[in-house]
Amino acid sequence: MKTALTLGYVPLTDCAPLVVASELGLFAQAGLDVTLSREPSWANIRDKVAVGALDGAQMLATMPLSLSLGLGALREPTVAVLVLNQGGNTITLSESLCRRMEAYGGLSPRNLAAVLAEDRLCGVEPPTFAMVYPVSPHHLELRDWLASGGIDPDQDVRLTVVPPPQMVAHLAAGKVAGFCVGEPWGGLAAEQRLGRVVATSQDIFPNRAEKVLGVTARFAQAKPATVAALVEALLGACRWCDDNRAELAELLSQPEWLNVPAEVLMRGLGRPGFIRFFGINHPDPAQAMLLLAQMRRWGQVGGEDDAALAANVYGCAAGSAFQEITP
Repeated sequence: MKTALTLGYVPLTDCAPLVVASELGLFAQAGLDVTLSREPSWANIRDKVAVGALDGAQMLATMPLSLSLGLGALREPTVAVLVLNQGGNTITLSESLCRRMEAYGGLSPRNLAAVLAEDRLCGVEPPTFAMVYPVSPHHLELRDWLASGGIDPDQDVRLTVVPPPQMVAHLAAGKVAGFCVGEPWGGLAAEQRLGRVVATSQDIFPNRAEKVLGVTARFAQAKPATVAALVEALLGACRWCDDNRAELAELLSQPEWLNVPAEVLMRGLGRPGFIRFFGINHPDPAQAMLLLAQMRRWGQVGGEDDAALAANVYGCAAGSAFQEITP
């Protein structure tokens, strides 16, 4: 069993289980010596896990699938051994864009389509919207939300990738007109009156896996006891996160973690149904199938056997740990 581990995370509200397991000593109780490595982007997470610089990481729910398929710079069979949370993302649009949409009746994608149509008649360039990673739930959510209003994400707007901690600065500088990102960054933009949250992940794809603990298939096969210990520690942390929202906001607000005011973090943590950490943790191939269906809808995957891929990537959980800690 390998006990000294380095796990990667991106500074977001839903990195909470890793932070809590570290701060409350749950990793240590499971016999693990874990160092958490703050990473600036999801591309960093992808590459460092693939080459072994990280033993595992908080990952986008799509990332073990995309890594296994080689949809980025590297191909490395990867498995999701634990779902860390459901929900937690927001679509946030600039204050100026929201005011224009309100003139058409409200903050719906159909009213955004009306604004875009007006701009086209005036020869105005399409706005740019940001998401966190090309093959991400955020990209899928943003595309689905736009399409629900009759907006073609490939023709009517421009889409770009911005790392989560940089979203608010890009909005403030006018580099993007909106973004889809995990909290607390949408909440921070709203707090600073730079934009407004117009939709959440639960509005678009309710009860979908959002972040997972991902490790390479090689690591999972070689170190099953280590994976089981990680699952045990993080399940306890997920339960604590759901039961102690105010304390969690205070913890995550600290400079060494998110460095965002606790009241901003509570915009998401205190919103009923917005984000859930516990009771949803067993990786389910059906969740992978839902993600793959959306990836296929937007041309991100080709002719792969989705059922086999889903079973390989989301069917490798440390089952005994789940039986010991139940909702």
